[in-house]
Amino acid sequence: MGRNRKRMDAWKQGCSEKSTTPSCLHASRRPCLQSSILALLPSLPSPFRIRLSPLASRLSTLVLLTALLTIPVQGQDSDSTVTVGSKTFTENVLLGWMGTHLLRANGLAAPHRAELGGSRFLWEALVRGDIDAYPEYTGTLRQEILANRSIATSPDSLRAVLAAYGVGMTAPLGFNNTYALGMRADHADSLGIETIGDLREHPNLQLGFSNEFMDRSDGWPSLKRAYNLPQTARGVDHDIAYRGLNNGQLDVIDLYSTDAEIERYDLRVLEDTKEHFPAYEAIFLYRRDLRTRAPAAISALKRLEGQIPADTMQALNARSKIDQVDESTVAADFVNRTFGLATTADTNTRWERLRRYTADHLVLVGLSLGLAVLFGIPLGIIAAKRRILGPGILGIVGLIYTIPALALLAMMVPPLGLGRVPAVTALFLYSLLPIVWTTYTGLKDLSPPLLESAEALGLSPSAKLWRVEIPLAARSILAGVKIAIVINIGAATLGALIGAGGYGQPILTGIRRANLALILEGTVPAGLLTILALALFEGLERSLLPRSMRS
Repeated sequence: MGRNRKRMDAWKQGCSEKSTTPSCLHASRRPCLQSSILALLPSLPSPFRIRLSPLASRLSTLVLLTALLTIPVQGQDSDSTVTVGSKTFTENVLLGWMGTHLLRANGLAAPHRAELGGSRFLWEALVRGDIDAYPEYTGTLRQEILANRSIATSPDSLRAVLAAYGVGMTAPLGFNNTYALGMRADHADSLGIETIGDLREHPNLQLGFSNEFMDRSDGWPSLKRAYNLPQTARGVDHDIAYRGLNNGQLDVIDLYSTDAEIERYDLRVLEDTKEHFPAYEAIFLYRRDLRTRAPAAISALKRLEGQIPADTMQALNARSKIDQVDESTVAADFVNRTFGLATTADTNTRWERLRRYTADHLVLVGLSLGLAVLFGIPLGIIAAKRRILGPGILGIVGLIYTIPALALLAMMVPPLGLGRVPAVTALFLYSLLPIVWTTYTGLKDLSPPLLESAEALGLSPSAKLWRVEIPLAARSILAGVKIAIVINIGAATLGALIGAGGYGQPILTGIRRANLALILEGTVPAGLLTILALALFEGLERSLLPRSMRS
């Protein structure tokens, strides 16, 4: 150790003496570089001079904090709580609120997790116990969810199959919301189209169907075969398809027979002469364990049986979607009028909603980004230092990033359920790539003379890494973290699809209701949060890095 100290003092003195002459830039270049390292180390902030033990302590604290923040999310509701779910279209949200208001009128705690995605998400959440009830349709059960089961046409046969999954069902609520195809009436008249079969004579028509309809067993593939239709179709969000039809970009779309837009846009429902579409009677599905856990919940949901005619449902859809009345208010007015109740709607001011969305979004981004930093930097270090492991690590994180964010979220739901846990997990995986790659690149791009100088100083590999290499690569690493922030804040809006909340909630609702104000209620705060986070990390970078290393 004494020998090293003498050697370092000699290098300092040598470089000092030669620095006044141009020869220092050539013959004495290495001593000057070594001197630069020595000058840099004392000036580095303490985070870059910590040893492994304090580092491990800090990482352990972060892991513990993450676990503590996640525990309440994973906790189960109490036995007296009955959680209602609903899909991402207006009618289903309305039905979900009707059930919620009736449950609350019976003295039950009943949170409503609205707009949770498609049929499969809701079904799996019900079977798994993440929710206790949700509105469904008999056609969806027979044609989609239970398509692999042979079910007779009687309701008792369907109930028997559902019972095997621990699920019960109410009787139909009073209306059949089956699929149909529709066109603008004036366009259909000009082409002489009355039935689905008439579409065969017009192969150039532009068809746009909801993404779920594109893959259903009773959807576009089987409909195309049944009617021998020559057209091709593209997948479009159901609510956006109506706008495409109205402005002439689409000629034919799929409808739900109780959609409010049928009357609003003066659409012609094409006759299904082959009776291809089955009945889609609205019902409520519920967990059978409610019989012992909360029997009043089943009685409350059954009060809706036969109470909602098709024209009533269409009028309720129109009030919410066209008149822009909140679904909770529309549903409360209906149950109060129908059953003589005095329930009140869940209404929040814009600022109350913004506060809730911001809190949810910060949890999603904070936890997932913290985990990405916690694991991404070490993985980047391993990739740079271990030639055998490096390509595999870089390939895996690259492959993960090629998965669309929505698909990655969907993949997390079956093993982890709904809510923040799968959303945080997916966002964490999605944020790894920029952090791992910039850590790897930052370490690989270090100047070889600097590394040789560190070795000449007699530093151990771990000391060389923590005291020289990581500080010099810090700008690259922090750049990766900032990229991950931008990705994370944007992708976190998709968490609303699986019940994680955040700024995606008003965006989804705004798209569904064609309400620009609601869309901006989510997009503007997300943009401002991105700017604020980048400014925060820019300040952090300036405080951590010595002046000589700042951009």
